[in-house]
Amino acid sequence: MEYPGGTREGGLPRVLSDPARLAALEASGMIGSAPEQVFDDLTRLAVSVTGAAISAITFVGETRTYWKSVPHLPYTGVENWQNGVGESFCYFAVGADGPFIVEDAAKDPRTAGHQAIGPWGVGAWAGFPIVTTDGHAIGTMCVIDAGPRQWKPQELETLAVLARAVGNEINLRISLSTAQRALSTAQSALAVSQDLARSLQDSLLPPVLRPVPGLDAAARYLPATGDVEVVGDFYDLFHTRGPWWTALMGDVCGKGTEAAKVTALARYTLRADAGDHLSPAEVLDRLNTAMLAQRAPRYLTAVQATFRATPAGAAGRLCLAGHPPALIRRAGGRVQQAGVPGSLLGIMPTIRLTDVRFRLAPGDLLFLYTDGACEARADPHSPLPHRPIFDEEALAQALADTHGLDAAATNTHIAEVLAGHHGGWASDDTALLSLRVPPNP
Repeated sequence: MEYPGGTREGGLPRVLSDPARLAALEASGMIGSAPEQVFDDLTRLAVSVTGAAISAITFVGETRTYWKSVPHLPYTGVENWQNGVGESFCYFAVGADGPFIVEDAAKDPRTAGHQAIGPWGVGAWAGFPIVTTDGHAIGTMCVIDAGPRQWKPQELETLAVLARAVGNEINLRISLSTAQRALSTAQSALAVSQDLARSLQDSLLPPVLRPVPGLDAAARYLPATGDVEVVGDFYDLFHTRGPWWTALMGDVCGKGTEAAKVTALARYTLRADAGDHLSPAEVLDRLNTAMLAQRAPRYLTAVQATFRATPAGAAGRLCLAGHPPALIRRAGGRVQQAGVPGSLLGIMPTIRLTDVRFRLAPGDLLFLYTDGACEARADPHSPLPHRPIFDEEALAQALADTHGLDAAATNTHIAEVLAGHHGGWASDDTALLSLRVPPNP
């Protein structure tokens, strides 16, 4: 018999050895699988419609044919539910890539003398290929009668429909399996991405603040609700020179890799220049120049405080670059803003920045934060009543309520107030940094 793809040794269709077809068969999961009712129902229906003695669903490999549904035979295990590929007619429909219809197997020149006629009692045979979505014939659905017979057109049409139903079931399973593998791969990639994001985020924040002689210092980072992603909020606290220390808080526009690049540029530029210039305005202006020279893809806001311990507490200078004002909580609980509004960094070559002097007495606390602390809002999808935005006035009141608390406890209280306001749904990342002069004994 001639096949569209040619014949291999032994007169079998060459397509049986096609790697793409064999891969499609492997992907179906049908090789060596046990009977299932969904397939047995279809073969029983084929027997009912055609009146044939036997109906079968098989999957055809390169050298073996694997039985999937042969209702008239008891299932006796995978080893027994298969045979050599040339020991049945099933490969005919696969090789023909279409229906194979035999009305008298003993006399039909294509099948006369075939070794399957006796063992299977084949008088007449009709089968259609089971085809995958990418066009590979991987098996056959057939009906067999013991004696010769003429197959009616409506019987063959029904058999073709049933073969397509088998193919649809297989293709659905392949698609589902592919989707599950893709989902698993995506979840693994997401987990790796999240781990990398966490590692990168951690590398952009000091793991532990250095202790400042004579002051109590603490910082806290509150991530936004949602997927883990590198963000542009950062803070730092480091020794500058002599008795001088520098506290930084910044917020880069956007998230992701581009924001991380700007965060790294800002942190290391500020650290490098702060030792040479005790004026925060001068240091921030130099950062602006560096960002423009490096063609930084994002702008940022920042606040820098350069200070030293004094016999009366602490004193220094503070500068705002497009950043929310710093807050000072006095020992008595009163809260006041500190800083003169200044220009964003990374946009224009000429900017306006102003140093403002500040003093902290025993019990006073300097509080730096990013805008997530003064723009907190409730989840818009929450069924709870609408709440107004948690603004600078609300933040100042929350800070006033921390009267008497140390730096770490102050940050914890602010974080709890913010969480209570937005109900556990943080719309933006938030960084908090507190510097407190311990009260007199």
